[in-house]
Amino acid sequence: MILAADAGNILVWIVWVVAAFACIGSGIAVISFSNPFYSALSLIGNLASLAALYLLLSAEFVAAAQVLVYAGAVMVMFLFVIAYLGGQADAPWAGGPSWQSIAAVCASAALLVEVIVVIGLKSGGRLSHEATVDSAFYGRPYQIGTLFLTDHLLAFEITSIVLLIAAVGGVILGAHSRETT
Repeated sequence: MILAADAGNILVWIVWVVAAFACIGSGIAVISFSNPFYSALSLIGNLASLAALYLLLSAEFVAAAQVLVYAGAVMVMFLFVIAYLGGQADAPWAGGPSWQSIAAVCASAALLVEVIVVIGLKSGGRLSHEATVDSAFYGRPYQIGTLFLTDHLLAFEITSIVLLIAAVGGVILGAHSRETT
């Protein structure tokens, strides 16, 4: 009986190590490929390996949502935008930096500062209190939906607006690139 438990733990560790290295490897591939199509395919691999890690954490619903929503729907949208833009997406700095490029760099710098502040607060012990989870919360889909649409409605709606802006931006960029060719 003890040998079966040890074999199960070893299998979990093997799956964890493989998924972790796949996550890191595909993340590096996302930023290192010059072809945006290959980067998007690598991102799908990254999302799939994250789903495997969620399964190891017994978060089956989050793993299924990760595969269906992100690796499925959102990545298909990204691939359509990449296919729609064609060769114009490969040279974003061709005419010098535009105001969109400068805004993107500023937004990235703001996110970097935010990450550094959060890491500093966590290491200083200011973020040490944990969120309380009701003992009756089992992570069922209707409980997650209720939580999203009550306590976290603002974050849920902001995420949907950001995805809508990304889709509209892709269509505008595609229309602009079709006009210039």
